[in-house]
Amino acid sequence: MKISIEALEGRGDAYQFGLKQAERLKQTVLYHKHVRRRKKSIRRYTTDFLATKAWIQEISPDLWAELEGLSEGLGWRFEDIVHEYAGYQQSWIKSGCSALMGEGIYGRNYDYHPKTYDGRFVMYQPLSGYASVGFAQRIIGRMDGMNEKGLAIGYHFVNRISPEDGFICCSIARLVLDSCSSVPEAVKLLQEIPHRHSFNYSLADSDGRTAVVEASAKGAVELNHNGGACTNHFRAEEKQRENRHMTMESEQRLRRLFELKKTAAAQAGTFELLNSTKHKIAKKEYGNWSGTIHTAVYDTTNLQVTIGIGTDAVPVVISFSDWLKGSRFIVKKLRGQIEFEDGMEHLGIQVPERS
Repeated sequence: MKISIEALEGRGDAYQFGLKQAERLKQTVLYHKHVRRRKKSIRRYTTDFLATKAWIQEISPDLWAELEGLSEGLGWRFEDIVHEYAGYQQSWIKSGCSALMGEGIYGRNYDYHPKTYDGRFVMYQPLSGYASVGFAQRIIGRMDGMNEKGLAIGYHFVNRISPEDGFICCSIARLVLDSCSSVPEAVKLLQEIPHRHSFNYSLADSDGRTAVVEASAKGAVELNHNGGACTNHFRAEEKQRENRHMTMESEQRLRRLFELKKTAAAQAGTFELLNSTKHKIAKKEYGNWSGTIHTAVYDTTNLQVTIGIGTDAVPVVISFSDWLKGSRFIVKKLRGQIEFEDGMEHLGIQVPERS
């Protein structure tokens, strides 16, 4: 099935950016899926409004204003917006994301089920906090991304055993991009913020540093000797007992990433290694919640993003650096093809473009 990812930009006032996103969202099939989802969201979890507000306003005040604009634009009560989109206390399902990082390059496959995929690529430059570029999830969250300081991040599901009060992965990634300028700063925040579920967070920055933080409701630790690759299981000795029982596929994929980095295939480049099915990292298991929906390679030194939608994709290169300097963002859609159709109506319908 041919799919279309919306590309959206914004600069300046966060409240107005929230309004803009609400206006665009209301024109999409995705919005109607979110409206239907509200009944399930209300049953599945509660949100500590004051705790959410305290954390977000401390780390990224503009993000709170963005949520207020989203509330105004959608005509929802602000409490409902925070419950649905702020990302505090929520369930998650398995996925199989892979990342390679090193020498200023951060590359990642987002492997999941397309029916939960927002289909939004966003560049935003706030009045305060760091500008960032990346793939959005839950409107304000980020699946993966890079900020103006050259810090890149992505997450990798491990398990949802014993969840506790805390933020979900996409909100955590957004808070890191908004407020951290380097890998050490990001590691520190990831060790301080409360986590709802168990995820790995892979990181790279413009100074060539990399890190993997293994985080859960029980705490977060930085993995020593990450090897420049990350998949979907904890490797630190003190965290291994928190893994789900079946980690064989994740372990095999990690070994494959290490092998690719050492062989002549590495000359093909990070995008090729992650996105081409011949290298056996990109997957088409969409029905099992682990098919590759997008590949994103963030050049943290040159502030450039290479993107492919689906597997074996034709890459699109976007200069975040030029955009930061004021150039127009002429991309309106990112297009690709996924060999799957279930639950993808919000990705297949072309939304009318607005100026």
